Amino acid sequence: MKYRLIDAEKTRYGVSLLARVLGVSRQGYYAWKNRGPSHRARQDEALTETITKIHAGSRGTYGSPRVHAELRQEFGVIIGRKRVARLMRATRLEGVHRRRRRGLTRRDPTASLAEDLVRRDFTAAAPNRMWTADITYVPTDQGWLYLAVVLDVFSRRIVGWAMADHMRTELVIDALEMAIWNRRPAPGLIHHSNQGSQLGFKESSQHCC
Repeated sequence: MKYRLIDAEKTRYGVSLLARVLGVSRQGYYAWKNRGPSHRARQDEALTETITKIHAGSRGTYGSPRVHAELRQEFGVIIGRKRVARLMRATRLEGVHRRRRRGLTRRDPTASLAEDLVRRDFTAAAPNRMWTADITYVPTDQGWLYLAVVLDVFSRRIVGWAMADHMRTELVIDALEMAIWNRRPAPGLIHHSNQGSQLGFKESSQHCC
């Protein structure tokens, strides 16, 4: 916008000269200057304040997708994800970028494989019918922190989790025990995980109860 250019350069060349060169009126510039921020600019300012709080609450880990989801779910703010990303760039807010995952599960070549009860159909008709498990890792100042989670396929909620500085069998056993303690599933629940030896199961799927 021409008025913005005048505002940026007025200390060097003067308003009258810049207005004449840009083909606008001096009065028009001052009218624009005195109008104050636009409605959208005021909205952006309020959104930026909320976004900053969400980002700080995540300890600086949330990127624009997570911040956008939090705005909708917790604050009822319906805006586009691109707008959130733009406001975060303007304030230099960034999330923690997930590094390319290393292969955390190592298949045991001596283990006999159990039947895959899921067969790539990751749907469930009700809670506590099917759980899936996985391990991820997070870099910290003290080294890698390993996180094992158990997810209910029906609700997509984490029902059990455990953290440790290793990924031995007890890590995922602790996560599974938490899930069982929290949900008290009925017999017939399927627990599905990668075919990894450190998961302790050495199988694709199993009936937990």
